[in-house]
Order: sequence, then structure tokens, then C-alpha cells
Amino acid sequence: MSLATELDGHTGTAVSETLAQKADRLAQDFATRAERHDTEGSFVAENYARLKEEGLIEAGVPVELGGGGASVAELADMLRRLAHGCGATALAFAMHTHQVAIPAWRWQNQPAAKAAVEPLLRRIATERIVLMSSGGGDWVGGAGRAEKVEGGYRIDARKAFASGAPLGAVLMTAAVADEPEGPMVLHFGAALTAKGVRVDEVWNAMGMRGTGSQDVHFDGLVIPDDKIALKRKAGEWHPLFHIIGTIAIPLIYAVYTGLAEAARDRAVALETSRPEARRNAHLTGEMETQLRAARLALADMVSTIAEEPPSAQSINRVMQDRTLVVEAALATASLAMDLAGGEGFLRKTGLERIFRDIQGARYHPMRADRAALYAGTLATGGDVSRIF
Repeated sequence: MSLATELDGHTGTAVSETLAQKADRLAQDFATRAERHDTEGSFVAENYARLKEEGLIEAGVPVELGGGGASVAELADMLRRLAHGCGATALAFAMHTHQVAIPAWRWQNQPAAKAAVEPLLRRIATERIVLMSSGGGDWVGGAGRAEKVEGGYRIDARKAFASGAPLGAVLMTAAVADEPEGPMVLHFGAALTAKGVRVDEVWNAMGMRGTGSQDVHFDGLVIPDDKIALKRKAGEWHPLFHIIGTIAIPLIYAVYTGLAEAARDRAVALETSRPEARRNAHLTGEMETQLRAARLALADMVSTIAEEPPSAQSINRVMQDRTLVVEAALATASLAMDLAGGEGFLRKTGLERIFRDIQGARYHPMRADRAALYAGTLATGGDVSRIF
């Protein structure tokens, strides 16, 4: 990414700061509020205000359209670093970030898509709007009911896990319509201020408590025909979903790798504060090895979009890496708790909050059993079009 130029508050001279350096600085600030938001279950609104002030909302928008021009790899690195300070902020922001990175990739790599995605990208850059995703519930299968009405479709649905709902402007989502050719998934963006849209504040979870992942209800929302971005067959992969899966999943799992790093750092800090005779080098080494595995799997996952076109093969690579990141990140956090001992059980260390937050790695698509079925079917020449 191009360097961001700011004024040094002490000297008034221009200084340059990379996206990674900015993420590190913000992570330190976010860490001062992480415990409070976790305890209250309150949305990390102040952190989002900082993300807007610092220009990270538009970091993934191409420079030509007014954004920061960050690549998928740079965005993943940013999210990983932000997770060191507050996992909830990083995960909620990952949901916005991947919704920016996908149209940005299409603008750069699919000339036919430029006209369709450019208005949204320009709006992100100029207005700094926050995009939301309806998450795994709107995965390949689609969810919600779309009924044809004059001039468009009436949408009735409940969209759970809509991270960032308290500040979100547009929910990028879908619904299923019964069309003459069979069930079709319709993709569209829904403004949270539109008639027929309601946010239900139900988010109360084990971890990631500050993400504001509320339910969004569509009760008779009407989407005009010209606002339907895509129609595709329900229940099977589509080329757009190959792009979505290949880009979104690495950005989401960068957060969990960052949390594993944060757990490791806190456990090592506790361990090195003890007399040498009380230290457990073997347990520490096991933790280091698991973290190494998570980092390697994430690096391969992030590299996929730069090394091969979105396809069934790229999805297979990303989802195998996803399984490896989940296993290694969870193992790292568990070993960190073992290494910390009783101190890790106390909220004041912050380790138990990270341990709870990292459990969310289990639940994003594709789950390990489906990913294994996909990989095995692809390896033996079978049809993976309906495995998701």
C-alpha cells in the first residue's frame, strides 16, 4: 500500500506511516477499551470512529477511486495486527473489509465488472460508509424469501450475525426467489435506513461480545429490479462465490491468527515473569509450534488469490488452510491457558477473553467436515458444485 502521510503532533513535520504501522498503533489504543466492551457486551463504536479517522474504512479501495489501494495480503496483515488489541473490533471490521476487497478485486481483474462495482467503491472512499455481511447464514445456499412484485422483489428474512450493525450503512446480502427456472438466489445491498429494515439487538455471545452482530430483519423490504446485482441458481457454487470464498475467508482468519499471537504473547509474558525454575519450556515450545502452523496456513491462504484464479481449486486450497488455521489457533490459545496456569483464569490478564474470542474460529464456513468432503470429492474427480 502507498504510504499514508500525516503531521507529527510534536514537530508539525510530515511523517509517513505504513498500513501495518497504523494498525499496530490503533491496536494499542483499542486494547485500552477491549475489556470494557467485553464486560458490557457493548459495540466498539469508539474504535470504528478511529478506523474512519485514520482512513482504514477505504484502505482496500483502489487508489484510482480515492482509496488506499491495499492488497488482500496487506488487508489481512492489518486485521491480524488489529486483533492484538481487540478481537471484536478486528472481526467486525473484517466483515466490512472483505466486502470492500471483493469488488476492488473485481474492478482490477474483471473489466466487465468495473461499471457495476465502481459506484460502491467510490462511495466507500468518499463517504466512508460501513458495509456489513450477513455471514455464514447467506453462504452458498442463500437464505430468506424473495417474492416477485411489480418493479422488483419483496424481501422477508432474518439475517443473523450482522457484525457492525450499530454503525452499518449497507448490508450486503441475498434472498431466495421461486422463479420459473427454479429457486434462484438474488444478491443485493440493503440500506439499514430503508423502509422494511429493522435491527433487533439480540447479540449476547460467549465471545466477540463487542462486534455488534445483531439480527437484521427484512419485513416487506422492496428491492427494485435494477438493484439486484446477481441472480444465480440456489444450492450450488457460482463463479462469484469462488471470488468471495477465496478473498473473504483469509481476511476473516487473519483475525484469529492475530488472536493466537496475542494469546501467545500474554502467556510468554506471564511465564518470563516467573523464576526460571518454575518455567515450562516444553509447554512453551508446543505453543510456539502450533502458532507457527497457524501462521504458515494463513500465509498460504492469503497467497491464493494472487497465485491462482478463483475456482473450485482455489476454494479447496483456502478451505484446507482454514481447517489448519482453526486447529492451530485453538491449540495455541489452549496451550497459552495451560502455560499461564491459574493466572490465565483471571479476567485481569486478558487471556481468558482472547480464549473466548478465538472460539469463534469454529463457526465460519466451510466447517471442517464440509471442507474435508469437498477436498476428498475434488481429489477423486467428483462433483463439488453442491458441497458447501
